Amino acid sequence: MGIEIERKFLVSGEGWRAAAERVQTMAQGYLNDAGAIERGSQRASVRVRIEGPAAFLNIKSAEPGRSRQEFEYPVPVQDAQQLLALCVGGRIQKHRHYVRHAGHLWEVDEFGGDNTGLVVAEIELESVDEAFAHPPWLGAEVTDLPRYYNLALATRPYAQWSHDERDPAARR
Repeated sequence: MGIEIERKFLVSGEGWRAAAERVQTMAQGYLNDAGAIERGSQRASVRVRIEGPAAFLNIKSAEPGRSRQEFEYPVPVQDAQQLLALCVGGRIQKHRHYVRHAGHLWEVDEFGGDNTGLVVAEIELESVDEAFAHPPWLGAEVTDLPRYYNLALATRPYAQWSHDERDPAARR
């Protein structure tokens, strides 16, 4: 079993783009919706993602927070394209920028489509209490706010959020 320990932050400054060592275009969708997870009728998200020349099926436990079970399996790109057509909600489009800072690799996701304007940085850690240096472009932490999860963005994209919802201090 794989365990993902991840922290998620808004990006509030510049400098990350110039520091990116590579950029990957991604398209992804979900075979289940956020509503089913919120109602408790499903306990995991099932995602299909195409990243450049590769594709993956990903299953992630639904609990919010820093640590979740995660399983990922390669699938043929042609299969992934067909699976994307079966997805619930919208398709997530993003450019992932890989940025190293103080010994850690950050994944900075710059969203497109109905999520244009949202830029989120994620860091994967070895333990939930692992210390790490905060780059100067890092903004508010949103790890515990499910509306910032890709599954939620596929169901209710950033373009539909109110001004208050775009404020990470708003706890809904």
